[in-house]
Amino acid sequence: MGITGRTSGEESFAALSNDALDAFEASFRGEIYRPGEDEYDNARQVWNGMIDRYPALVARCAGVADVVASVNFAREQGLEVSVRGGGHNVAGTAVRDGAIVVDLTDMNAVRVDPEARTVRAEGGATLGDVDRETQLFGLATALGAVSETGIAGLTLNGGYGHLSREYGLAMDNLVSVDVVTADGEVYTASADRNEDLFWAIRGGGGAFGVVTSFEYALHEVGPEVYAFFAWYRDDDAATMMAAFREWTESAPREAGLLAFTAHVPALEEFPEESWGEPAVAFLGSARGDLDADDVFRPLSEAATPIVDLSRPMDYVDLQSMLDEDYPDGLRYYWKSVYLTELTDEVVDLAIRYNETAPSPLSTIDLWHLGGAVGEVSQDETAFWHRNKPYMLNFEANWEDSADDDANVTWAREGIAEARDLPVAAGWYGNFPGLNEDPAKQLYGDNDERLVDLKTEYDPENLFPTNGTIGPRARERSDE
Repeated sequence: MGITGRTSGEESFAALSNDALDAFEASFRGEIYRPGEDEYDNARQVWNGMIDRYPALVARCAGVADVVASVNFAREQGLEVSVRGGGHNVAGTAVRDGAIVVDLTDMNAVRVDPEARTVRAEGGATLGDVDRETQLFGLATALGAVSETGIAGLTLNGGYGHLSREYGLAMDNLVSVDVVTADGEVYTASADRNEDLFWAIRGGGGAFGVVTSFEYALHEVGPEVYAFFAWYRDDDAATMMAAFREWTESAPREAGLLAFTAHVPALEEFPEESWGEPAVAFLGSARGDLDADDVFRPLSEAATPIVDLSRPMDYVDLQSMLDEDYPDGLRYYWKSVYLTELTDEVVDLAIRYNETAPSPLSTIDLWHLGGAVGEVSQDETAFWHRNKPYMLNFEANWEDSADDDANVTWAREGIAEARDLPVAAGWYGNFPGLNEDPAKQLYGDNDERLVDLKTEYDPENLFPTNGTIGPRARERSDE
C-alpha cells in the first residue's frame, strides 16, 4: 500500500501521461486492464497464491506489435516491465508492483514442422499446448513435468523434465527465439544470428527482453511410455533412497526418476489406513525399446510399496499427471540446491524434514540429473550448473495465508541446512524461493558476461525479472 492509501499500481498509473496512455490504448489490439476496473484483479493474479502485487497496467497482447507497443510505452513512461507467459514462476516474476505486465496469455499458438522436426510456440503457450500438437506426430521436445506450466519461464531458466537426461534441458533444445528488447526492436536469435543474445537468453531468464516465440528441436517420443509411480512407507525410506542412489549410478538415459518424500494423500487409490502418513515416492518413465520391468526392478524389489500405480500410458498423460497437485491459488515457496553427491546426510535430512513439514501437501524432491544436460559445456550457454548429478528441492505447498511463516521458515531452514553440507553447490532459477539468493550462486563464472550483455541490451533495467542480473552503473561525466 502506498503512503497515500493507494496501491503501488494506482500510484504508478496516476503518474502516467494521459496523452501517452490514450495513444498507447488506441494502438493496442489486445486488452488493457487498469487499476479499479472489474477485470484488473483477475488479470494481476498468478498461479502462486502468495503473490499479491499491483501493477500499473496489465497489457494482454494479441500479437508481437502489441508487445512492441507495450515495451515502448513502458520505456517512455519510466515503468518497469514484467512478462507473463504461463504465470507459474514460484517467485511471481510475472507481475511487479507499479510495473506494466506484458501478458502473453492469448499468444499461445503452436505450429509443428514434422519434416524439419521442429515446433514453434508463442510465448504464452503451456507445456500442454506444445505436447498436444507434437504428439500428433509421435514427437516431443524436452520440457517440464506439469502440463499447465508456461514454456517461457521454464525454458529461459533451464527446464528440467522427464526427457532431460536423454535430450537435455528445455533451453538446450532451442533452435531460435524471437525477442523484443528494451529499445522496442524485434530480434531473431539463434546459434548463427545475434549469438550473444541467444547465449544470454538460455539460462538468463527474462532479463533481456520479451521472448514472443520459441522454436524447439523435436525427438521421437511416445505416444506411449512406461510410467513408474510407487509409494513406500516411511520405515522403508532409507532403504528405498539407497536403492534409488544405486539405480542412478547406471540408469539408462532413456529413463528418468524423481524421488520425493511426502505424506500419503487421502485418495481412494491409497489404503485409508496410510492417509496422512509420511512416505517416500518415486515418479519416472522409461521410453523407447527399454524393458521397463528390468529398468526399475532394483526399486520395485527393494521393499513392498504402499501402492504401485506404475503402468504404460500416453506421454501427454505422464506430462499432466501432476497437474492436480499444483492448482492455481495454492500457496507455494520452493527453494533448491544442487548436490555433487547423494550422501546419507542428504537422505537423512529429507526424511527428517518431511516428518516435521507444517503442511501435508509439501514435498522434498531429489532430482537425478546428468546425461545430456552435463554434456554441454558450462560456458556454452548462460546456464551454469550442468555438472551436478543431483538437485534437492524443498516444495512448501499450503492452503492458508495464516500458515505462511511456518511453511516458508520450514523450507528456508531445510535448504540452509542442506547448503551447509560439503556436497552442496548453487541453486536453480526455476525453484528460487523469492529470488533472495546471490546471483553468483546461480550463474557461477557466467555472471560477469551476463552483466555485460544486460548493460548492452537493457541498460536502464527495464526487465528486472528475478533481480539477479542488473546492468552496470553508468559513469557520470564531470560537467
